[in-house]
Amino acid sequence: MREIPVVLIALFLTSTGGAYSFAQTAQSGVEAANKEVMDSFKNKDAAGVAAHYTENGAMLPPNQERIEGRENIQKLWQNWLDGGVTDLTLKAIEVEESGDMAVEEGAYSIKAPGADGKTMEEIGKYIVVWKKAADGKWQLHRDIWNANQAAAPQ
Repeated sequence: MREIPVVLIALFLTSTGGAYSFAQTAQSGVEAANKEVMDSFKNKDAAGVAAHYTENGAMLPPNQERIEGRENIQKLWQNWLDGGVTDLTLKAIEVEESGDMAVEEGAYSIKAPGADGKTMEEIGKYIVVWKKAADGKWQLHRDIWNANQAAAPQ
């Protein structure tokens, strides 16, 4: 008799492709989206990066005005790519989920040309508010970050 529940669970997981709610957490969804953002960035695809934001998403960059809307977000990412910014790394440290919203605390690093022409690396932290889209994927809704210290030459 003990084998029946195990068989039923195995059949259920097989019929759902093994993807039950414990595999579809905000943490795994955010990590997958971050990987796609990094891949798009590596491929110099600003539209691909911006596609991970909600239509009315906003970026709150340090020392700049608020950037609102996917189109403007794409322009900002394109400006950075055109300016020689490279090697974006995102690492989710903690993700807390509540309904169709999640908050991620993470760490990042990114490289950019410095005023002296040398490559500078910036290391910092960020907070992202994520919204779950109708298709179940997580999208960046609010994105704010700052450096741990001034960028260091490489």
